[in-house]
Amino acid sequence: MKYLSTRGGMAPQPFCDILLEGLAPDGGLTLPETLPALGADTLESWRELDYADLAARVLGLFIDDIDAAALSRMTRAAYAPDVFPCIAPVKPLRPGLSLLGLSEGPTLAFKDMAMQFLGQVFEYVLAQRGQTLNILGATSGDTGSAAEYALCGKRGVSVFMLSPHGRMSAFQRAQMYSLQDDNIHNIAVRGVFDECQDIVKTLAGDLEFKSAHHLGAVNSINWARIAAQVVYYVWGWLRAARGPGQQVSFTVPSGNFGNILAGHIARRMGVPIRRLVLATNENNVLEEFFRTGIYRPRAASQTHATSSPSMDISRASNFERFVFDLIDRDPARVRALMEELRTTGQFDLSALRPEFTERYGFQAGASTHADRLRTIGDIRRDAGVLIDPHTADGVKVALEHLEDGVPMLVLETALPAKFAETILEATGETPEVPPGLQDLDRRPQRVELMDCDVRQIADYVHRHALR
Repeated sequence: MKYLSTRGGMAPQPFCDILLEGLAPDGGLTLPETLPALGADTLESWRELDYADLAARVLGLFIDDIDAAALSRMTRAAYAPDVFPCIAPVKPLRPGLSLLGLSEGPTLAFKDMAMQFLGQVFEYVLAQRGQTLNILGATSGDTGSAAEYALCGKRGVSVFMLSPHGRMSAFQRAQMYSLQDDNIHNIAVRGVFDECQDIVKTLAGDLEFKSAHHLGAVNSINWARIAAQVVYYVWGWLRAARGPGQQVSFTVPSGNFGNILAGHIARRMGVPIRRLVLATNENNVLEEFFRTGIYRPRAASQTHATSSPSMDISRASNFERFVFDLIDRDPARVRALMEELRTTGQFDLSALRPEFTERYGFQAGASTHADRLRTIGDIRRDAGVLIDPHTADGVKVALEHLEDGVPMLVLETALPAKFAETILEATGETPEVPPGLQDLDRRPQRVELMDCDVRQIADYVHRHALR
């Protein structure tokens, strides 16, 4: 299995090389040259596997430069009961509609599902090669804490995580900033998530700086994140489908397009997925694209601060991977579209709109603060299940796309405890904080506050990076 770049400027490379690189040298994103195929017999043979074994099977399709025994040890460690006491349960909400619970890990968010594996595979590959790695990432709330909890204390790796100052929930800030490990560096940037992400891409695109400081990525620009997320689509289908070939739809709250991209990959591999329904909040750039065919990211000043803050994103890092498929994997056209985006602020693929649903199964919808409050309250009252604001965006949109005879799974984004203020507004009750985290808001916090200045952040990385 070799990997190429969406922009065509990289020789095919094995998994372990692209794992440590993150962004491709030509500025593109890595993808397998060809996707493995999953037939009905294979899927049915996996029904009785536990999550760790299923992860080893699925990830083994993408990773052939790590032996199967080592990969199995890593998935066993990543998805152990002490890490995920309950893993990816299906929770019925209404007839035909269920929640796929992805937030039972250490940071109470779906990002743990992939990050715990990344923590294992980074440490393994770095030890095998005798190398060090400095992870430079950006977070709108959940990626940062999931990455830091997965990598804190790991040998040979340090994390530099940029977050938008004042734009995460208090719980999200406390989770990240209370970590005291020497290999964790939190940087709060005076700006929005998209500006944090731009700084990461600028430094990752500076090949001299990247090489000198051994920079890697843990955001979903890293293919390993996407591969690990494919696993729970297979898991969800195995639990929702009533038999071979039964189609299942998934609704996915998405801001950076990584979570739903994994569903797109699973569908292309042969998992019987009927619809991939994308749910956004007021920052509806992706919903607008699937409705109109025009991709028009917004400026930082136009990015709304909402009550589902992890989706307060106006430029989706993973979208280029889908566009690559949409235009028949033509890297020259990708380069042209990215240049058009850079110079005009948008590109137009409206001529391909019929393919969005007919070929790839995509639909989309948006949600508002009022929608979130109403949905949280309704689901609490009717199903006895408390959901977080991002998941509420998903449930609201899922209800608009139900089809008779097709089970719909909404991918849970986080546990309600991370967004207590909104939950209180919606239900009049304060969500329960899991054991071990009740004192989180009282723990000392360690964070550097910086201007939105790539030179200032580059200097900080230079002074603190592992050599």
